[in-house]
Amino acid sequence: MRTTLFFLLAASALAQTPRPGVNFNEAKVGNDPLPDLKLMSAADWPQKRRPEILKLFEDHVYGKTPSDVGTPKFEVTATKTDALGGLATRKFIHISLPNHPAWAGMDVMLYTPNAVKNAPCFVGFSFGGNHAVSTETDVPLSTRWMRESKDKNIVDHHATEATRGTESSRWPLEMILKRGFAVATAYYGDIEPDHADGWKEGLRAAVSKDGANTVWKDGEWGAIGAWSWGLSRIADYLQTDALIDGKHLAVIGHSRLGKTSLWAGAQDERFGIVISNDSGEGGAALMRRDFGETTAIITKSFPHWFTPNYKNYAGNAAACPVDMHMLIALAAPRPIYIASAAEDHWADQKGEFLSGKYASPVYALFGKKGVVVDEQPAIDTPVGDFIGYHIRTGKHDVTDYDWTQYLTFAARHWAK
Repeated sequence: MRTTLFFLLAASALAQTPRPGVNFNEAKVGNDPLPDLKLMSAADWPQKRRPEILKLFEDHVYGKTPSDVGTPKFEVTATKTDALGGLATRKFIHISLPNHPAWAGMDVMLYTPNAVKNAPCFVGFSFGGNHAVSTETDVPLSTRWMRESKDKNIVDHHATEATRGTESSRWPLEMILKRGFAVATAYYGDIEPDHADGWKEGLRAAVSKDGANTVWKDGEWGAIGAWSWGLSRIADYLQTDALIDGKHLAVIGHSRLGKTSLWAGAQDERFGIVISNDSGEGGAALMRRDFGETTAIITKSFPHWFTPNYKNYAGNAAACPVDMHMLIALAAPRPIYIASAAEDHWADQKGEFLSGKYASPVYALFGKKGVVVDEQPAIDTPVGDFIGYHIRTGKHDVTDYDWTQYLTFAARHWAK
């Protein structure tokens, strides 16, 4: 089985499009030692070590999320009780900050299964807006700034009618709802448009005393911090909705939003399950491994995602006081799932697995098993207990296969 995985990954790696200065050779990843988790008792970990690690990520990677931006306001703007052919109830909820009217707020789309009274809920952001997640034609079209995309029919940085349903394969609503789970999504650009100056039109400028003239300092939040803040505000609302089991919320994200879900889950323990789908560098992948995207690449391409001093570790990851096994460990003892894709070498699939493996000793403190295995499993062979992991056939994406594992994982843990 392990031999089969090796040859499949090796063959796929050879097919990887060459990028100057980017390593896809496992023999050249480096061997810098990981920062020590400094294990202690299960009683002491939540009170002592966990806060220390959380602060290190605030100071060196994502920045500190402000806690004094005011109380959010929730307004249910529409309800449809026979959505998706009667399978679900669909609501739209506008979340705003009355103390900061410069922020336009975000629009949450919530589907709850009509067959379940208090449904557990998956919470995550979409890349294309609510209208891209759902195939229902009465979902309002987002008017916010979006990344230009011919494939997704985004023209002049705005959605068009042709963008409807373009992310529906990543959000198999009927599959999720028929398993008894609810789904809450919003467009991540409602929080902050995803470009270098997007913050000037988003949440961060709106809540900063200097507005669009803010000069961000080391340790202050970047876009990932802002997006994760938004996920927690969705959780705030879900705690008030009688159709939702607010004690069973799973935060989920893909790619840069997988990084966001990990950081949201680290900060907000109301997310009882944390799911990272192909989150790669700056997410689940170990930053000390020189494979695929690196800290140097990501901080040059997307500096706005992180706190400013994260760029100091470009080409010098060994100097960073944290690595991503510590981010995974921040979820303990809650269940967490890490997923990779066989063709997604840019995200360093092995580095994603190793973060779960090296976080497992923290779960052992609580008498819980982590990924269980020592070696990365074969393709399409899920492993793990409280740290789930799989590498599936295919490329950087979210598929029905991924969702099947997440639904099974959630049902298993929430049934205990």
